[in-house]
Amino acid sequence: MAKQSGFAKWFYNQSFLIQLILLLIPVVNWIVEIGVRWSAFFQRKNPITLIFALVVLIFGQVFGWIDLVWLLLTTHLLFAKA
Repeated sequence: MAKQSGFAKWFYNQSFLIQLILLLIPVVNWIVEIGVRWSAFFQRKNPITLIFALVVLIFGQVFGWIDLVWLLLTTHLLFAKA
């Protein structure tokens, strides 16, 4: 597993409750999604992380809610594992 850096590292170092709260607040979840996704892409340079980073730019609000549920189930964001 690749070591996270930047914003993704900061997000995953937060407590689980803080992560949930960040994804619950509508505009904040979009900003968090963008930060985590692009940080993951620059760390891994994987085509899947690039696709999800681009999708989050456009559909960030909706994707933030999907990631909230995914975080509850798996303790990490979809295709942005710590």
